[in-house]
Amino acid sequence: MSYRETTTLGTAGRSIEINKVLRNTYFLLAMTLTFSAVTAGIAMAMNMSPMMSLVFFVAGFIMLFVVNKKADSASGIFWVFAFTGALGASLGPMLNYYAGLANGPALIMQALGGTALIFFSLSAYVLTTRKDFSFMGGFLMVGLIVVLVAALANIFLAIPALSLTISAAIILIMSALILFDTSRIINGGETNYIRATVSLYLNVFNIFVNLLQLLGVFGGDD
Repeated sequence: MSYRETTTLGTAGRSIEINKVLRNTYFLLAMTLTFSAVTAGIAMAMNMSPMMSLVFFVAGFIMLFVVNKKADSASGIFWVFAFTGALGASLGPMLNYYAGLANGPALIMQALGGTALIFFSLSAYVLTTRKDFSFMGGFLMVGLIVVLVAALANIFLAIPALSLTISAAIILIMSALILFDTSRIINGGETNYIRATVSLYLNVFNIFVNLLQLLGVFGGDD
């Protein structure tokens, strides 16, 4: 077998593996998002308190580390559902609040639609162009740190304009992370579909939450 044939076979094998990771990632992402919607609905029906919401959010944050540790084992699937289910449940009080507004259900649907549009548009762009967005990693990390510091500061400052700015910045950063994370998958930078799913799930989760908050401010009607 010639060097060219060996190289071609190696490239074909790598493409098959990448497509497998991509397919498994999108399938698991769809399942976890659906599961999150179910747990959010249950939390709404139970009229979960803000304190319990915080408990579920913190539990989800802790489980994030467990998921990353177990991502290479069979139990990783269980932990990724536990993680996404906890975050979904944590949305219960917020969704009940917006659902109680006169145009609340419409706002929630707009946030869902906007999130889906952002995700599918950016994912399709990367999958079509096959561009490598790995160069954005450093910028995005700095952006996340700046937003985190601003969010912590605003807990004490409670400046409405800063809160809106933070939400808008998070949407932009998470949108860029969709490009970055999808690019890593199709270029072989991420070969574990559980970790890839968690990354994309967090992008979608944060876009939805912050888009709903922005829509609530500009389109809310008590």
